[in-house]
Amino acid sequence: MSDMVHRSVLLREVVDALGPTDGNYYLDATFGNGGHSRALLERAECFVIAIDRDPDAIQRGAAMQEEFAGRFKLIQGCFSDMAELIKDLTVQSKMFEGGPPEKFDGAAFDLGVCSTQIDQANRGFSFRHDGPLDMRMSKSGASAADVVMQSDTDDLAQILWEYGEEKASRRIARAIVKEREAMPITSTLQLAKIIYSVMPVKKPGQIDPATRSFQALRIFVNRELDELVDGLTAVESLLKPDGILAVVTFHSLEDRIVKQFLTERSQHAARPSRHLPVATNAAPRFDFVVRKAIVPREDESRANIRARSAKLRVARRTTVPVPNAKK
Repeated sequence: MSDMVHRSVLLREVVDALGPTDGNYYLDATFGNGGHSRALLERAECFVIAIDRDPDAIQRGAAMQEEFAGRFKLIQGCFSDMAELIKDLTVQSKMFEGGPPEKFDGAAFDLGVCSTQIDQANRGFSFRHDGPLDMRMSKSGASAADVVMQSDTDDLAQILWEYGEEKASRRIARAIVKEREAMPITSTLQLAKIIYSVMPVKKPGQIDPATRSFQALRIFVNRELDELVDGLTAVESLLKPDGILAVVTFHSLEDRIVKQFLTERSQHAARPSRHLPVATNAAPRFDFVVRKAIVPREDESRANIRARSAKLRVARRTTVPVPNAKK
């Protein structure tokens, strides 16, 4: 496997869960630097369709499309739109001369921000580098600077609390609004300094005081939680019976959504009251392959700090159809 700047967390566990087999089709919903796609393609003579909204990721994946020509295709777009993206691809691509893949044998999601994006100062994702306060994965739409400069105190505080679980959200929001009256807030270090000015000094072992606020802005700018809900709903209809869904999350907000989604659609969903009629969609559409989340091995967590908060949830699609799903 070629060296990559970004190390895919829980890569072996994800690929083992998907169990790539010759001739089968797999979906990599979050291409990034291609770790999962490459591992699948090297494990078996299978086919992989990958999606990424970042134009830079599409450029990085060009060489892989040549290397695995006929077995790999990378599409630019949001994974929430995967059904339409794949439908368009099957019409255009010579990859499917034997017929388009109406369903997939497995799908992987590696959520959060790619470390390559974090390390590029001009993308504005990190307070470790000075750069424009951007954070847009697709390089389009409103930036983090737009949100910081245009939102009122209440809205800013709500964003920091809801998407970053930042307890000092209102204090930080007031400081931002006060500072922007003097000058525009346009850089990552400028915003970080404002946050530091109203937060206690970081103690050994604590996360940086700016971490939660930067996470909140990134999630809000990219609609990450809404995208996740829509993406999970979309992939449910695209998996074959016995198809495997593997999702890697990096913070509690993501993991909560994935866990709730799978629980509601599995045999572990809460049963309705015996006094109420049984719901029409009560039959499980997923079964947990592993009931609890899989966490990184100790050696991986030591080698890659990003792995320490990661969780992998794996479920298998049942034969129960999705209500009102398009065929």
